[in-house]
Amino acid sequence: MKNIYLALVVFSLTISNVMAQEYVIDKKGMHAFIQFKISHLGYSWLWGRFNDFNGTLTYDKDKPEASKIEVTINTNSVDSNHAERDNHIRGKGLLETNQYPEAKFVSTSFTQNKDNTAVLKGQFTLHGVTKEISIDVKHIGEGNDPWGGYRVGFEGTTKLALADYNITKNLGPASKEVELIFSIEAIQKK
Repeated sequence: MKNIYLALVVFSLTISNVMAQEYVIDKKGMHAFIQFKISHLGYSWLWGRFNDFNGTLTYDKDKPEASKIEVTINTNSVDSNHAERDNHIRGKGLLETNQYPEAKFVSTSFTQNKDNTAVLKGQFTLHGVTKEISIDVKHIGEGNDPWGGYRVGFEGTTKLALADYNITKNLGPASKEVELIFSIEAIQKK
């Protein structure tokens, strides 16, 4: 009986080491950011971020193609460092946060390249419209943290055409696309 119990323990430890690990995005320590960049009249860049979001990811460095991520963004948390402009962004013709309080990304595939980059594909919902997008990803690093946890970090970028998401406000010919920048640090669940 003792040998069976020992075999089961060894088997379950082996299986847990082979399986992808689950992580939660470090929202508490805010070691994660979702930013955006859009041209302002073709003369400069308007930068902003979303202050409230959460998500989880599954990752195994030995089997990265099995990676998954899901992120939910509170669109009302948009912050461009200017309160009047933020209210404008939340309003009619743009994010319309009263009607569409969340944006969401759910991955469908992760394709690892040889140079520590990857392409993450998934369904992105914004302004009530869901479309498949591709995010260019770079694995920043991973390892133990000073508090006894294990962390992994990624950075990703993608561009979205506002018209694809029925965002109709005319911001000028140079402002038809917005770039999203994801800087994600996640802590392994225990």
